[in-house]
Amino acid sequence: MATRLSTAATAALMALLATTATARDYSGREKLRAQSAQFRREVIQVASGVYVAVGYSASNVVLIQGADGSIIVDTATDPTAARAIVEAFGTRLRRPVRAIVYTHSHPDHTGGARVFAGDDAPDIYAHELFAKATPDAGRAGREGGDQFGMSLPAAQFINAGVQAEFGRVVPPTRDGYLPPTRTFGGEALSVSIAGVRVQLLYTPGETPDTIAVWLPDARVLMPGDNFFRAFPNVAPIRGSRLRNPEAWVASLDRVISLVPERVVPSHTRPVLGAAAATATLTAYRDGLKSIVEQTLDGIRKGERPDELVAHVKLPPALAAHPFLQEFYGGLEWTVRGIYADQVGWFDGNATKLLPLSEKDRATRQVALIGGVDGVIERGRAALTARDFTWAAELADYVLVNDGAHAEARRLKAAALTELAERQVNAIARNYYLTTAQFLLKDLPPR
Repeated sequence: MATRLSTAATAALMALLATTATARDYSGREKLRAQSAQFRREVIQVASGVYVAVGYSASNVVLIQGADGSIIVDTATDPTAARAIVEAFGTRLRRPVRAIVYTHSHPDHTGGARVFAGDDAPDIYAHELFAKATPDAGRAGREGGDQFGMSLPAAQFINAGVQAEFGRVVPPTRDGYLPPTRTFGGEALSVSIAGVRVQLLYTPGETPDTIAVWLPDARVLMPGDNFFRAFPNVAPIRGSRLRNPEAWVASLDRVISLVPERVVPSHTRPVLGAAAATATLTAYRDGLKSIVEQTLDGIRKGERPDELVAHVKLPPALAAHPFLQEFYGGLEWTVRGIYADQVGWFDGNATKLLPLSEKDRATRQVALIGGVDGVIERGRAALTARDFTWAAELADYVLVNDGAHAEARRLKAAALTELAERQVNAIARNYYLTTAQFLLKDLPPR
């Protein structure tokens, strides 16, 4: 994880925005900024006795009132956020809390349980696979990047795609976590809690242990992270394995068949009304299914990843759908992730069976271009021409053999900053910007 930088380093990063001041297209950034409206703090009444707290934490918390107590679905990131939500619920939270339900094992959903439980000793429900969940591999930060933008100054941070922020005010903690006391296997568990009929449905998708919470009487669906107002993050860049897209589609099929009248995702705001709920869930399912089917069809034809990403796109009507914008997941990442999962790392080009090392290739490229000074000169020209990805790659040719090269670090930081400011995808934006900060750290002034 990237560390916070000095004021001087932050100022240097901000100054890079002035390096190519003409012909900017920041429409992607402004769409991402508009997405922040999804996280404005509010307790929303979804149905009689059902409320959701949005914007108080990285994930939503749902309160279900019963005859003699309450049910809580997901518990926020940490005790600080959980206490803010308890205060926001106010008298709507009827003690005792009879049950807590974890939709899945991610820490932003499980970190505030102790606060909601208090002295009530509630049952805590989860799928049996919850206990087998493993943390992400932790590649995020390897090159100074962080998809959540935890170290970014407030002036640069917009949002995290499907949440206002994660760990920027209160670091992620397990201090408020409580382990499940009741788990189930198989496809479903039906229970009555505080006089409320609740069905817990096994719906693997973003995680293998995901469950959807269904209130059949109120016709309220809580799908966890399998549905929100952004394209699904099927192939995370932070160090997770591919999230099974076929299982995800099947789980969406299952919840669509319930014909919910209200859908309360664990991130972003609820969808209210039967027609809107069905239409939006169906579009979400169709969008993911289309990308999976197009990718698998291309693989069967022998296409390589670069060929696939050139043409695998959402159909126009789905591409315009507000719930399929790439604020969080990425189409190209999904295609590449499916390819690697289905076919493996080798793309069929024999040259790549035993390729040159990155350092060897970079050394030869630098020599061909005319030495380090020539590479830097061409990188600056690419930056001026707004060919930012090429500018960053040229800088890499130098940095792979000399990670301390100041001008190459400045060049790459400038290129990444410009790429970030054109991004609709929050993960990409945050990773670009925190990597740029990392590159500028401790550099002497010019």
